[in-house]
Amino acid sequence: MNRNPAQNLSDNILSIPSRSSTSSRIFSTFAVRFLNRGRDPHKLLIVNMATRIRLARRGRKKLAIYDVVVADSRAPRDGKFIEKIGQYNPNTNPATIDIKEDKALAWLMKGAQPSDTARAILSYKGLMLRKHLQAGVLKGAITEEQAEAKFQEWKNTKEEKVRKKVEGLTKEKEVNKKARLEAESKVKEARAEAIKKKEIVEEALEAESAGEGGGS
Repeated sequence: MNRNPAQNLSDNILSIPSRSSTSSRIFSTFAVRFLNRGRDPHKLLIVNMATRIRLARRGRKKLAIYDVVVADSRAPRDGKFIEKIGQYNPNTNPATIDIKEDKALAWLMKGAQPSDTARAILSYKGLMLRKHLQAGVLKGAITEEQAEAKFQEWKNTKEEKVRKKVEGLTKEKEVNKKARLEAESKVKEARAEAIKKKEIVEEALEAESAGEGGGS
């Protein structure tokens, strides 16, 4: 497939590592300005050299909840951020993930680089796949319809796996609850049996004492 040279160039400019040399950054900035001439305002290419998608912690100790945020890579870990795009709660099983998918995808397409944990979260929600598919659409390798079909197929498979996991956890919880109740019941029965035996022994001793007293 013949590719537009401008597309080849834009592939390299959408994400420019922050460690790139100053000359590379300047060149990339001017190249993007050139490619943006006459483009749809909603489809402008953007140089994003130091933007990260990462987690910002909040909540109580041992019950932390994390916001998924877009921030300057040079900002402190839990400092200021550009935009909040979701939330991650690891205290539930399975973990609760709430992501503004359109915004997250937009930032990924602009070149924002996710941290390892953020990448795992975005992959879990299918956003890294959507980014890959959208890149294929932009390059002309696949159509929007094909990309959407591939994503829906992945999503259906993922939802089925999650459903089975939840059902498995629910079943395991019920089995554990039943076993716990049975164990508690056995403990109560053993305790009641021990108390009954003790009462029998005490009654026998009382009877024996009463007999001895009557004989004297």
